[in-house]
Amino acid sequence: MDSHILFILAIIVIALLFDFINGFHDSANSIATVVSTRVLSPTAAVVWAAAFNFIAVFLFGTAVARSIAKGIVDPSIVDANVVLAGLLGAIAWNLITWWAGLPSSSSHALIGGYAGAAIAKVGIGAIVWPGVWVRTLIFIVVSPVLGMAIAFLLVVGLSWLLRRSLPRKVDRGFRLLQLVSAASMSLSHGSNDSQKTMGIIVGLLFAEQASLQRVNVGALHVTSPDHVPTWVVFAAYMAIAFGTMAGGWRIVKTMGQRLTKLKPFGGFCAETAGALTISLASHFGIPVSTTHTITGAITGVGAAQRFSAVRWGIAGRIVWAWILTIPAAAGMAGLAYVIVHAVGG
Repeated sequence: MDSHILFILAIIVIALLFDFINGFHDSANSIATVVSTRVLSPTAAVVWAAAFNFIAVFLFGTAVARSIAKGIVDPSIVDANVVLAGLLGAIAWNLITWWAGLPSSSSHALIGGYAGAAIAKVGIGAIVWPGVWVRTLIFIVVSPVLGMAIAFLLVVGLSWLLRRSLPRKVDRGFRLLQLVSAASMSLSHGSNDSQKTMGIIVGLLFAEQASLQRVNVGALHVTSPDHVPTWVVFAAYMAIAFGTMAGGWRIVKTMGQRLTKLKPFGGFCAETAGALTISLASHFGIPVSTTHTITGAITGVGAAQRFSAVRWGIAGRIVWAWILTIPAAAGMAGLAYVIVHAVGG
């Protein structure tokens, strides 16, 4: 097996490493509320979330993966160096924001990194426009707003329906219901986020198909960006599930405790709103940010209780991280491409 084939295989491993990092970076999306309300212990919560991250493999298709593979950058200019540099840029930004405890979007980091590396290779013409860019950029705003609106309506509607119920009975009932909502959030998180890594791997296999024809392994032969091999699907779901089990406690604290105070009732409303929004996006193949969505939903719960219940200063820092993610990851990936290209030729 020649060195270039080994290089391609190494990049696949790095892509799955990104998926793993995505899991622990975004584990807060699934478990912050259920931990902060003490429905589950941190250990039980990550196992619960990881299990449903993986179960999503049997329930969802690959529409998002196909969108990433062919709708972000022109597949004809993609090569191993572009994919590697894109992944390095996304991983770097994820680790920076994880260390800072900011729930930035792994999805947008990956999209920005992929685009930045491609632009570094051939210029702005590398971008497929409009491709999936318009929907992706619109949903940077739509997903948190929709999550916030649904959560707000759930809190108001359920509060009215349960207005004559005893508080302790409501709390006990929603402690059980929050297990269901946390599972739903984990399912939607696994479905949307793992597919982005699938799309990157498929883009790599398709771009390097001429080289991979020299390897007598049918699983590596991808002749269309619309085809997602089964092994890629299962590998991506397993990577994100194991990453979720590794946890991301810095971001869990920000999401579950510092943004607003949550009880099981509020946690259920936030997770249900987030899951509905993300599942809708996955159905239409939109690579939405699970982080943006659940943050908006948690904010909606707090705002429904009272406007001052939300720590808007923390929310402002999060929004700045959202704004910076795509250009920051793109810049890092562009620099990584220059270095990788200079070293590898």
